[in-house]
Amino acid sequence: MDAQVSVTCVAGLGVSGTAVARVLAERGERVVVVEAVAGEPQLAAAAELARLGVEARFGEMALPEGVTRLVTTGWAPHHPLIAAAADAGVEVVGEVELAWRLRPAQAAPWLALTGTNGKTTAVRMLTSILLAAGRKALAVGNVGLPVVRAVCEPYDVLAVELSSFQLHWSSTLAPHAAAILNIAPDHLDWHGSMEAYAAAKGRIYERAGTVIFNADDPEATRLAAPYPGAVGFTLRVPKRGEIGVVEDLLVDRAFVADPAEAAEELATLEDVRPFAPHNVANALAAAALARSLGVPSEAVCQGLRDFTPDPHRLSHVDRIGEVDYVDDSKATNPHAAAAALASYPSIVWVAGGQLKGADVDDLVRQAAPRLRGAVLLGVDRARIAEAIARHAPNVPVVDIADRDTGAMDRVVTEAARLASPGDTVLLSPSAASLDMFAGYPARGEAFARAVHELRRRREHDS
Repeated sequence: MDAQVSVTCVAGLGVSGTAVARVLAERGERVVVVEAVAGEPQLAAAAELARLGVEARFGEMALPEGVTRLVTTGWAPHHPLIAAAADAGVEVVGEVELAWRLRPAQAAPWLALTGTNGKTTAVRMLTSILLAAGRKALAVGNVGLPVVRAVCEPYDVLAVELSSFQLHWSSTLAPHAAAILNIAPDHLDWHGSMEAYAAAKGRIYERAGTVIFNADDPEATRLAAPYPGAVGFTLRVPKRGEIGVVEDLLVDRAFVADPAEAAEELATLEDVRPFAPHNVANALAAAALARSLGVPSEAVCQGLRDFTPDPHRLSHVDRIGEVDYVDDSKATNPHAAAAALASYPSIVWVAGGQLKGADVDDLVRQAAPRLRGAVLLGVDRARIAEAIARHAPNVPVVDIADRDTGAMDRVVTEAARLASPGDTVLLSPSAASLDMFAGYPARGEAFARAVHELRRRREHDS
Protein backbone atom coordinates (compact mmCIF):
# COMPACT_ATOMS: atom_id res chain seq x y z
CA MET A 1 0.00 0.00 0.00
CA ASP A 2 1.29 3.44 -0.91
CA ALA A 3 2.60 5.04 2.28
CA GLN A 4 1.52 8.47 0.98
CA VAL A 5 -2.17 7.51 0.98
CA SER A 6 -4.02 8.54 4.14
CA VAL A 7 -5.58 5.46 5.72
CA THR A 8 -8.13 5.02 8.49
CA CYS A 9 -7.71 1.77 10.38
CA VAL A 10 -10.85 0.30 11.97
CA ALA A 11 -10.42 -2.10 14.89
CA GLY A 12 -12.86 -4.98 14.61
CA LEU A 13 -15.56 -6.29 12.30
CA GLY A 14 -18.43 -6.32 14.76
CA VAL A 15 -21.63 -4.35 14.24
CA SER A 16 -20.05 -0.97 15.04
CA GLY A 17 -16.77 -1.64 13.23
CA THR A 18 -18.57 -2.72 10.08
CA ALA A 19 -20.77 0.38 10.24
CA VAL A 20 -17.72 2.65 10.65
CA ALA A 21 -15.91 1.06 7.70
CA ARG A 22 -18.99 1.35 5.50
CA VAL A 23 -19.65 4.99 6.35
CA LEU A 24 -16.03 6.04 5.81
CA ALA A 25 -15.74 4.11 2.55
CA GLU A 26 -18.94 5.71 1.26
CA ARG A 27 -17.31 9.06 2.02
CA GLY A 28 -14.40 8.10 -0.25
CA GLU A 29 -11.85 7.33 2.46
CA ARG A 30 -9.27 4.56 2.31
CA VAL A 31 -10.15 2.02 5.03
CA VAL A 32 -8.37 -1.04 6.39
CA VAL A 33 -10.09 -3.18 9.01
CA VAL A 34 -8.03 -5.30 11.41
CA GLU A 35 -9.84 -8.27 12.93
CA ALA A 36 -8.47 -11.07 15.12
CA VAL A 37 -11.23 -13.62 14.50
CA ALA A 38 -11.94 -15.08 11.05
CA GLY A 39 -15.35 -16.47 11.93
CA GLU A 40 -18.32 -16.75 9.60
CA PRO A 41 -19.89 -13.38 10.59
CA GLN A 42 -16.57 -11.56 10.23
CA LEU A 43 -15.81 -13.12 6.84
CA ALA A 44 -19.30 -12.22 5.59
CA ALA A 45 -18.86 -8.62 6.76
CA ALA A 46 -15.45 -8.44 5.08
CA ALA A 47 -16.88 -9.70 1.78
CA GLU A 48 -19.62 -7.09 1.90
CA LEU A 49 -17.16 -4.29 2.66
CA ALA A 50 -14.77 -5.43 -0.07
CA ARG A 51 -17.35 -4.26 -2.63
CA LEU A 52 -16.78 -0.74 -1.25
CA GLY A 53 -13.02 -1.05 -1.50
CA VAL A 54 -12.42 -1.81 2.17
CA GLU A 55 -9.53 -4.15 2.91
CA ALA A 56 -9.87 -6.58 5.83
CA ARG A 57 -6.84 -8.12 7.51
CA PHE A 58 -7.36 -11.10 9.77
CA GLY A 59 -5.08 -12.10 12.61
CA GLU A 60 -2.45 -9.44 11.93
CA MET A 61 -2.43 -6.96 14.83
CA ALA A 62 -0.26 -4.39 13.04
CA LEU A 63 -0.95 -0.84 11.94
CA PRO A 64 -1.35 -0.47 8.15
CA GLU A 65 1.09 1.75 6.32
CA GLY A 66 -0.02 5.34 6.00
CA VAL A 67 -2.52 5.14 8.84
CA THR A 68 -3.47 8.56 10.20
CA ARG A 69 -6.39 7.58 12.41
CA LEU A 70 -7.51 4.46 14.24
CA VAL A 71 -11.20 3.97 15.04
CA THR A 72 -11.85 1.53 17.85
CA THR A 73 -15.15 -0.05 18.76
CA GLY A 74 -14.42 -0.83 22.39
CA TRP A 75 -10.93 -2.32 22.37
CA ALA A 76 -8.99 -1.57 25.54
CA PRO A 77 -6.04 0.87 25.63
CA HIS A 78 -3.65 -1.99 26.42
CA HIS A 79 -4.60 -3.96 23.29
CA PRO A 80 -1.48 -4.34 21.09
CA LEU A 81 -3.04 -2.55 18.10
CA ILE A 82 -4.23 0.38 20.23
CA ALA A 83 -0.90 0.58 22.04
CA ALA A 84 0.95 0.56 18.71
CA ALA A 85 -1.16 3.47 17.49
CA ALA A 86 -0.44 5.44 20.64
CA ASP A 87 3.29 4.76 20.31
CA ALA A 88 3.22 5.91 16.67
CA GLY A 89 1.36 9.13 17.49
CA VAL A 90 -1.73 8.00 15.57
CA GLU A 91 -4.99 9.48 16.85
CA VAL A 92 -7.33 6.90 18.39
CA VAL A 93 -11.04 7.68 18.47
CA GLY A 94 -14.13 5.65 19.21
CA GLU A 95 -17.09 5.02 16.92
CA VAL A 96 -19.22 7.47 18.93
CA GLU A 97 -16.57 10.18 18.77
CA LEU A 98 -16.27 9.67 15.01
CA ALA A 99 -20.04 9.94 14.69
CA TRP A 100 -20.03 13.24 16.57
CA ARG A 101 -17.39 14.63 14.21
CA LEU A 102 -19.31 13.49 11.13
CA ARG A 103 -22.54 15.25 12.10
CA PRO A 104 -23.84 17.55 9.38
CA ALA A 105 -24.90 21.14 9.94
CA GLN A 106 -28.20 21.40 11.84
CA ALA A 107 -27.74 17.85 13.11
CA ALA A 108 -30.19 16.38 15.60
CA PRO A 109 -29.35 17.08 19.25
CA TRP A 110 -28.13 14.20 21.40
CA LEU A 111 -29.66 13.25 24.72
CA ALA A 112 -26.94 11.05 26.19
CA LEU A 113 -27.10 8.62 29.07
CA THR A 114 -24.70 6.29 30.85
CA GLY A 115 -24.47 4.27 34.05
CA THR A 116 -23.44 0.86 35.31
CA ASN A 117 -26.96 -0.54 35.15
CA GLY A 118 -30.27 0.44 33.60
CA LYS A 119 -28.90 2.24 30.54
CA THR A 120 -30.85 0.36 27.90
CA THR A 121 -34.13 0.53 29.81
CA ALA A 122 -33.75 4.25 30.47
CA VAL A 123 -32.78 5.14 26.91
CA ARG A 124 -35.70 3.13 25.53
CA MET A 125 -38.03 4.88 27.99
CA LEU A 126 -36.60 8.18 26.77
CA THR A 127 -37.21 7.23 23.14
CA SER A 128 -40.81 6.26 23.94
CA ILE A 129 -41.35 9.64 25.62
CA LEU A 130 -39.86 11.52 22.66
CA LEU A 131 -42.04 9.62 20.22
CA ALA A 132 -45.10 10.39 22.35
CA ALA A 133 -44.15 14.06 22.05
CA GLY A 134 -44.22 13.79 18.26
CA ARG A 135 -40.44 13.91 17.85
CA LYS A 136 -38.76 11.71 15.26
CA ALA A 137 -36.39 9.97 17.65
CA LEU A 138 -34.15 6.90 17.65
CA ALA A 139 -32.27 4.95 20.33
CA VAL A 140 -28.64 4.55 19.27
CA GLY A 141 -25.17 3.84 20.63
CA ASN A 142 -24.74 0.93 22.97
CA VAL A 143 -28.29 -0.10 21.99
CA GLY A 144 -29.89 -0.25 18.58
CA LEU A 145 -28.29 1.32 15.52
CA PRO A 146 -24.61 2.39 15.70
CA VAL A 147 -24.44 6.15 16.12
CA VAL A 148 -22.24 6.58 13.05
CA ARG A 149 -25.09 5.24 10.90
CA ALA A 150 -27.72 7.49 12.46
CA VAL A 151 -26.08 10.92 12.58
CA CYS A 152 -26.68 11.76 8.94
CA GLU A 153 -30.31 10.59 8.96
CA PRO A 154 -33.15 13.15 9.36
CA TYR A 155 -34.04 12.61 13.02
CA ASP A 156 -35.27 15.31 15.37
CA VAL A 157 -33.31 13.92 18.32
CA LEU A 158 -31.08 10.94 19.14
CA ALA A 159 -31.33 9.08 22.45
CA VAL A 160 -27.75 7.89 22.91
CA GLU A 161 -26.75 5.10 25.29
CA LEU A 162 -23.03 5.30 26.05
CA SER A 163 -20.82 2.69 27.67
CA SER A 164 -17.66 3.45 29.62
CA PHE A 165 -15.66 2.04 26.68
CA GLN A 166 -17.29 4.46 24.25
CA LEU A 167 -16.82 7.40 26.58
CA HIS A 168 -13.16 6.57 27.16
CA TRP A 169 -12.48 7.09 23.45
CA SER A 170 -14.59 10.27 23.15
CA SER A 171 -13.08 13.71 23.53
CA THR A 172 -15.35 16.30 21.88
CA LEU A 173 -18.94 15.09 22.53
CA ALA A 174 -21.27 17.93 23.49
CA PRO A 175 -24.75 16.49 23.99
CA HIS A 176 -27.73 18.74 24.60
CA ALA A 177 -28.12 16.97 27.96
CA ALA A 178 -26.34 14.08 29.65
CA ALA A 179 -27.35 11.83 32.55
CA ILE A 180 -25.59 9.30 34.77
CA LEU A 181 -27.88 6.68 36.30
CA ASN A 182 -25.48 5.08 38.78
CA ILE A 183 -21.86 4.06 39.24
CA ALA A 184 -20.74 0.72 40.70
CA PRO A 185 -17.63 -1.41 40.11
CA ASP A 186 -17.66 -2.99 36.65
CA HIS A 187 -15.28 -3.59 33.75
CA LEU A 188 -12.31 -2.99 36.04
CA ASP A 189 -10.21 -5.39 33.96
CA TRP A 190 -10.68 -3.02 30.99
CA HIS A 191 -10.19 0.28 32.81
CA GLY A 192 -7.63 -0.85 35.37
CA SER A 193 -9.27 0.71 38.43
CA MET A 194 -12.56 1.96 39.82
CA GLU A 195 -11.23 5.51 39.59
CA ALA A 196 -10.53 5.16 35.87
CA TYR A 197 -13.93 3.54 35.27
CA ALA A 198 -15.76 6.37 37.06
CA ALA A 199 -13.68 8.98 35.25
CA ALA A 200 -14.67 7.48 31.90
CA LYS A 201 -18.34 7.68 32.87
CA GLY A 202 -17.86 11.28 33.99
CA ARG A 203 -16.65 12.33 30.55
CA ILE A 204 -20.28 12.43 29.44
CA TYR A 205 -20.67 15.67 31.43
CA GLU A 206 -17.65 17.59 30.15
CA ARG A 207 -19.42 19.50 27.35
CA ALA A 208 -23.06 18.73 28.08
CA GLY A 209 -25.57 21.55 27.90
CA THR A 210 -27.51 20.19 30.88
CA VAL A 211 -26.01 17.84 33.47
CA ILE A 212 -28.45 15.34 35.02
CA PHE A 213 -27.48 12.99 37.84
CA ASN A 214 -28.88 10.45 40.27
CA ALA A 215 -28.98 12.38 43.54
CA ASP A 216 -29.38 9.07 45.42
CA ASP A 217 -26.10 7.69 44.03
CA PRO A 218 -22.97 9.03 45.77
CA GLU A 219 -20.61 8.54 42.83
CA ALA A 220 -22.96 10.06 40.26
CA THR A 221 -23.48 12.99 42.64
CA ARG A 222 -19.71 13.45 43.01
CA LEU A 223 -19.19 13.45 39.24
CA ALA A 224 -21.90 16.10 38.78
CA ALA A 225 -20.67 18.34 41.60
CA PRO A 226 -18.35 20.53 39.47
CA TYR A 227 -21.22 21.58 37.18
CA PRO A 228 -23.36 24.51 38.39
CA GLY A 229 -27.05 24.06 37.72
CA ALA A 230 -26.87 20.27 37.52
CA VAL A 231 -30.30 18.65 37.82
CA GLY A 232 -30.73 15.77 40.25
CA PHE A 233 -33.33 13.04 40.13
CA THR A 234 -34.30 11.21 43.30
CA LEU A 235 -36.74 8.67 44.72
CA ARG A 236 -37.34 11.16 47.55
CA VAL A 237 -39.44 14.32 47.52
CA PRO A 238 -37.62 16.62 45.10
CA LYS A 239 -35.95 19.81 46.21
CA ARG A 240 -35.73 22.90 44.04
CA GLY A 241 -33.95 21.97 40.82
CA GLU A 242 -34.73 18.24 41.09
CA ILE A 243 -37.13 15.67 39.68
CA GLY A 244 -38.46 13.20 42.23
CA VAL A 245 -41.35 11.35 43.81
CA VAL A 246 -44.19 12.80 45.93
CA GLU A 247 -46.41 10.02 47.28
CA ASP A 248 -47.36 8.13 44.08
CA LEU A 249 -46.41 10.89 41.62
CA LEU A 250 -43.32 11.64 39.53
CA VAL A 251 -42.86 15.40 39.95
CA ASP A 252 -40.68 17.99 38.19
CA ARG A 253 -39.21 20.90 40.17
CA ALA A 254 -36.39 21.56 37.70
CA PHE A 255 -37.79 22.22 34.23
CA VAL A 256 -40.62 24.49 35.35
CA ALA A 257 -41.01 28.27 35.21
CA ASP A 258 -40.47 28.76 38.97
CA PRO A 259 -38.55 25.84 40.53
CA ALA A 260 -38.68 27.55 43.93
CA GLU A 261 -42.47 27.62 44.12
CA ALA A 262 -43.87 25.46 41.31
CA ALA A 263 -43.93 21.73 40.58
CA GLU A 264 -45.43 19.78 37.70
CA GLU A 265 -46.84 16.26 37.77
CA LEU A 266 -45.25 14.06 35.11
CA ALA A 267 -46.71 10.59 35.70
CA THR A 268 -47.71 8.15 38.43
CA LEU A 269 -45.79 5.20 39.81
CA GLU A 270 -48.33 2.94 38.10
CA ASP A 271 -47.11 4.29 34.75
CA VAL A 272 -43.64 2.78 35.37
CA ARG A 273 -43.33 -0.85 34.20
CA PRO A 274 -42.08 -3.10 35.58
CA PHE A 275 -42.51 -1.30 38.89
CA ALA A 276 -39.37 -1.42 41.02
CA PRO A 277 -37.40 1.35 42.73
CA HIS A 278 -34.50 1.22 40.29
CA ASN A 279 -36.91 1.34 37.36
CA VAL A 280 -38.55 4.45 38.82
CA ALA A 281 -35.07 5.98 38.83
CA ASN A 282 -34.69 5.02 35.16
CA ALA A 283 -38.02 6.72 34.39
CA LEU A 284 -36.98 9.87 36.26
CA ALA A 285 -33.72 10.06 34.32
CA ALA A 286 -35.54 9.60 31.02
CA ALA A 287 -38.09 12.24 32.01
CA ALA A 288 -35.37 14.72 32.96
CA LEU A 289 -33.56 14.28 29.65
CA ALA A 290 -36.81 14.73 27.72
CA ARG A 291 -37.82 17.76 29.78
CA SER A 292 -34.45 19.39 29.05
CA LEU A 293 -35.59 19.44 25.42
CA GLY A 294 -38.96 21.02 26.27
CA VAL A 295 -41.08 17.85 26.11
CA PRO A 296 -44.46 18.44 27.83
CA SER A 297 -45.49 16.48 30.90
CA GLU A 298 -48.33 14.76 29.01
CA ALA A 299 -45.80 13.14 26.67
CA VAL A 300 -43.72 11.92 29.61
CA CYS A 301 -46.77 10.17 31.03
CA GLN A 302 -47.87 8.72 27.68
CA GLY A 303 -44.34 7.62 26.78
CA LEU A 304 -43.94 5.70 30.02
CA ARG A 305 -47.31 4.03 29.50
CA ASP A 306 -46.37 3.10 25.93
CA PHE A 307 -42.99 1.66 26.93
CA THR A 308 -42.60 -2.11 26.59
CA PRO A 309 -39.78 -3.48 28.81
CA ASP A 310 -37.10 -5.64 27.21
CA PRO A 311 -37.04 -9.35 28.06
CA HIS A 312 -34.96 -10.66 30.98
CA ARG A 313 -35.35 -7.49 33.05
CA LEU A 314 -37.63 -8.36 35.97
CA SER A 315 -39.83 -10.25 33.51
CA HIS A 316 -42.67 -12.09 35.22
CA VAL A 317 -42.61 -15.65 33.85
CA ASP A 318 -45.43 -17.35 35.76
CA ARG A 319 -47.24 -17.75 39.07
CA ILE A 320 -47.43 -21.36 40.26
CA GLY A 321 -48.90 -22.35 43.61
CA GLU A 322 -48.90 -18.73 44.85
CA VAL A 323 -45.19 -18.40 44.03
CA ASP A 324 -44.03 -15.90 41.40
CA TYR A 325 -41.17 -16.74 39.03
CA VAL A 326 -39.23 -13.72 37.73
CA ASP A 327 -36.49 -13.64 35.08
CA ASP A 328 -33.87 -10.94 35.68
CA SER A 329 -31.08 -12.68 33.77
CA LYS A 330 -29.82 -9.26 32.59
CA ALA A 331 -28.47 -8.71 36.13
CA THR A 332 -24.90 -9.66 35.24
CA ASN A 333 -23.20 -7.83 38.13
CA PRO A 334 -23.90 -7.34 41.86
CA HIS A 335 -25.18 -3.78 41.47
CA ALA A 336 -27.90 -4.91 39.06
CA ALA A 337 -28.81 -7.88 41.25
CA ALA A 338 -29.07 -5.62 44.32
CA ALA A 339 -31.73 -3.53 42.59
CA ALA A 340 -33.74 -6.65 41.74
CA LEU A 341 -33.39 -8.17 45.22
CA ALA A 342 -34.64 -4.91 46.74
CA SER A 343 -37.83 -5.16 44.66
CA TYR A 344 -39.40 -8.19 46.40
CA PRO A 345 -40.04 -8.86 50.10
CA SER A 346 -39.47 -12.64 50.21
CA ILE A 347 -37.11 -14.31 47.75
CA VAL A 348 -35.72 -17.66 46.71
CA TRP A 349 -32.66 -16.44 44.86
CA VAL A 350 -31.23 -18.14 41.76
CA ALA A 351 -27.70 -16.84 41.27
CA GLY A 352 -24.25 -17.62 39.96
CA GLY A 353 -22.10 -17.61 36.85
CA GLN A 354 -19.00 -15.56 36.11
CA LEU A 355 -18.49 -12.89 38.77
CA LYS A 356 -15.63 -11.27 36.82
CA GLY A 357 -13.80 -10.55 40.07
CA ALA A 358 -16.74 -8.71 41.62
CA ASP A 359 -17.34 -8.89 45.37
CA VAL A 360 -20.78 -10.08 46.52
CA ASP A 361 -20.51 -9.56 50.29
CA ASP A 362 -22.34 -6.22 50.33
CA LEU A 363 -25.00 -7.59 48.02
CA VAL A 364 -25.71 -10.59 50.26
CA ARG A 365 -25.52 -8.54 53.46
CA GLN A 366 -28.17 -6.11 52.17
CA ALA A 367 -30.40 -8.85 50.76
CA ALA A 368 -30.15 -11.23 53.73
CA PRO A 369 -33.45 -10.21 55.43
CA ARG A 370 -35.35 -10.96 52.22
CA LEU A 371 -33.79 -14.32 51.40
CA ARG A 372 -35.78 -17.49 52.09
CA GLY A 373 -33.45 -19.74 50.12
CA ALA A 374 -30.85 -19.76 47.36
CA VAL A 375 -30.09 -22.06 44.44
CA LEU A 376 -26.63 -21.50 43.01
CA LEU A 377 -25.13 -22.53 39.68
CA GLY A 378 -22.17 -21.62 37.52
CA VAL A 379 -18.43 -21.39 37.86
CA ASP A 380 -18.33 -18.88 40.75
CA ARG A 381 -21.27 -20.22 42.77
CA ALA A 382 -18.99 -21.14 45.69
CA ARG A 383 -18.12 -17.49 46.28
CA ILE A 384 -21.80 -16.61 46.57
CA ALA A 385 -22.35 -19.59 48.90
CA GLU A 386 -19.50 -18.37 51.12
CA ALA A 387 -21.03 -14.88 51.29
CA ILE A 388 -24.42 -16.35 52.25
CA ALA A 389 -22.75 -18.45 54.95
CA ARG A 390 -21.17 -15.29 56.39
CA HIS A 391 -24.15 -12.93 56.20
CA ALA A 392 -27.26 -15.16 56.06
CA PRO A 393 -26.22 -18.43 57.73
CA ASN A 394 -29.79 -19.58 58.31
CA VAL A 395 -30.75 -19.36 54.62
CA PRO A 396 -30.84 -22.83 52.99
CA VAL A 397 -28.57 -23.11 49.94
CA VAL A 398 -28.73 -25.68 47.15
CA ASP A 399 -25.59 -26.11 45.05
CA ILE A 400 -26.17 -27.20 41.44
CA ALA A 401 -22.85 -28.40 40.06
CA ASP A 402 -24.35 -29.60 36.77
CA ARG A 403 -23.32 -27.77 33.61
CA ASP A 404 -25.44 -29.69 31.07
CA THR A 405 -28.52 -28.41 29.24
CA GLY A 406 -30.84 -29.76 31.92
CA ALA A 407 -29.18 -27.87 34.76
CA MET A 408 -31.79 -25.11 34.80
CA ASP A 409 -34.58 -27.67 35.18
CA ARG A 410 -32.91 -28.88 38.37
CA VAL A 411 -32.40 -25.28 39.50
CA VAL A 412 -36.08 -24.44 39.14
CA THR A 413 -37.17 -27.71 40.75
CA GLU A 414 -35.03 -26.99 43.81
CA ALA A 415 -36.14 -23.36 43.95
CA ALA A 416 -39.79 -24.46 43.89
CA ARG A 417 -39.08 -26.88 46.74
CA LEU A 418 -37.64 -24.04 48.86
CA ALA A 419 -40.40 -21.55 48.05
CA SER A 420 -43.54 -20.96 50.10
CA PRO A 421 -46.74 -19.16 49.08
CA GLY A 422 -46.01 -15.44 48.74
CA ASP A 423 -42.36 -15.96 47.79
CA THR A 424 -40.71 -14.88 44.53
CA VAL A 425 -38.26 -17.21 42.81
CA LEU A 426 -35.92 -14.63 41.32
CA LEU A 427 -33.29 -15.38 38.68
CA SER A 428 -30.95 -12.44 39.25
CA PRO A 429 -27.53 -14.04 38.84
CA SER A 430 -25.19 -11.18 39.76
CA ALA A 431 -22.83 -12.71 37.22
CA ALA A 432 -22.18 -13.15 33.53
CA SER A 433 -23.48 -16.25 31.79
CA LEU A 434 -20.87 -17.42 29.30
CA ASP A 435 -19.62 -20.24 31.51
CA MET A 436 -22.83 -22.14 30.78
CA PHE A 437 -24.91 -20.22 28.23
CA ALA A 438 -24.55 -18.34 24.94
CA GLY A 439 -25.46 -15.14 26.79
CA TYR A 440 -27.83 -13.74 29.39
CA PRO A 441 -30.85 -14.07 27.02
CA ALA A 442 -30.18 -17.81 26.64
CA ARG A 443 -29.92 -18.13 30.41
CA GLY A 444 -33.24 -16.33 30.90
CA GLU A 445 -34.91 -18.42 28.23
CA ALA A 446 -33.68 -21.61 29.88
CA PHE A 447 -35.14 -20.40 33.17
CA ALA A 448 -38.50 -19.60 31.56
CA ARG A 449 -38.63 -23.02 29.84
CA ALA A 450 -37.89 -24.73 33.14
CA VAL A 451 -40.67 -22.77 34.87
CA HIS A 452 -43.15 -23.70 32.13
CA GLU A 453 -42.07 -27.33 32.47
CA LEU A 454 -42.64 -27.11 36.23
CA ARG A 455 -46.21 -25.93 35.58
CA ARG A 456 -46.77 -28.75 33.07
CA ARG A 457 -45.57 -31.37 35.57
CA ARG A 458 -47.72 -30.01 38.37
CA GLU A 459 -50.81 -29.85 36.18
CA HIS A 460 -50.15 -33.41 35.01
CA ASP A 461 -49.72 -34.65 38.57
CA SER A 462 -52.92 -32.99 39.69
